[in-house]
Amino acid sequence: MLVLVVDSSTPAVTAALVEVTATAVTTRAHRCTVDARAHGELLAPQVDAVLTDVGVRPADLDAIVAGLGPGPFTGLRVGLVTAATMGQVLDLPTYGVCSLDAIGYPAASGEPVLAAGDARRREIYWAVYDGAGQRLVGPEVGAPAVAAERARELGVTAAVGDGAHRYAETLGLPLRPEPRYPDASALATLAAERIRAGAPGETLTPLYLRRPDAVAATARKTVLP
Repeated sequence: MLVLVVDSSTPAVTAALVEVTATAVTTRAHRCTVDARAHGELLAPQVDAVLTDVGVRPADLDAIVAGLGPGPFTGLRVGLVTAATMGQVLDLPTYGVCSLDAIGYPAASGEPVLAAGDARRREIYWAVYDGAGQRLVGPEVGAPAVAAERARELGVTAAVGDGAHRYAETLGLPLRPEPRYPDASALATLAAERIRAGAPGETLTPLYLRRPDAVAATARKTVLP
C-alpha cells in the first residue's frame, strides 16, 4: 500500500511517500525543509515532489498519515488541513499520530528517553518514552525545568528532539542527535497496524495543548474620536 505522510508540527516541513507491506514500512521518497515561517508555501510542493519522484498519482494512494502535533497553531494546521482535504477529495482514510511519538519511538534504545520540541515562550512540548518507544507520560507543554524534574523521576537517561537541543543545559541529560524532528518513517510505522487492517479513517484532531496567540476581539472598538 502506498501511503502519503505529512508533518508540519515543527519548523521541519515534511512530506514522504512510503510503502506499507505485511512485514515492513519502506520510504520511497522524502522531502524535509526546516523553515518555521513557510509551512504553507512548502508543504504542497513537497507533496507533489515525492509523488513525482516515484511516478505516483494522488489517485494511486491508499492512505494518508499526518502528525497531530503538539505544535504551534499556524504551522500545525497546514499539515492537518492538507491531509484532511486530500483524504476527502480522494476518498482515502486518514490516520493521525502524535508527532512527538515520531521522535521518541525511533530514539528508544532500551532505556527511557525524553522527546522534546520547541514550544516557544521558553517552553517545550515534551513526552517520556520507555525503552521500547512506548509513551509513558505526555504530551505536555511547559518549562524545561519541569520536564527535567519529571524525567528524573522516571529514570530517563537521554533526551532527543529540537527542544532538547535548545534547552540542553536546563534538561541536564545526554543528547541523542537524531531524530531532531518527527521522522516520517516512524509516523508511518506507528500507523501501520491501522493501515494494514484497513481501519476506518480518523478525524485529524490537532494537539495544540494551548490556545493560539491570536484571539478574536471580545468587544467592538469605536472608530470615532
